[in-house]
Amino acid sequence: MAKAASIQSLSRNELTTLLTKRRNLKMAQSPHAYVRGNTTQFYEWLAEDEHSVCVGPPVWICGDCHIGNLGPIANSEGRIAIQIRDLDQTVIGNPAHDLIRIGLSLATVARNSVLPGMTTARMIETLAKGYLRGLVSRVPVDTAAAPSIHIVFK
Repeated sequence: MAKAASIQSLSRNELTTLLTKRRNLKMAQSPHAYVRGNTTQFYEWLAEDEHSVCVGPPVWICGDCHIGNLGPIANSEGRIAIQIRDLDQTVIGNPAHDLIRIGLSLATVARNSVLPGMTTARMIETLAKGYLRGLVSRVPVDTAAAPSIHIVFK
């Protein structure tokens, strides 16, 4: 109870400083924790060399796509799929950003797990193939009736 009371007595600046220190300590635990906890830095890296990233159609993207935000979701028939479960940073953007971020997340986790480089490469290749398979297997949707709606193809 004393901790809660002391946190409540902090000014906005003191609380921001405290929370930033806690976040930085968490991010220092591993490369994956850093990637996961620093969305701002990720987008700054992308902006440094914006011409090296392919440009996809503007669609709803997760914005913070890493493996910690993926998980099982079941439909009414009990079929389970692994999908993005954290949508609080969704934006209309370039789908390549989500693919790069999830690929970086997979690669840092694999590296922390001491998996061979070939395994990491296969994971990233499977990610790209799965994304492409999701795009190809969808039936085209006519969006002319609602031009302001962007459709995400998984």
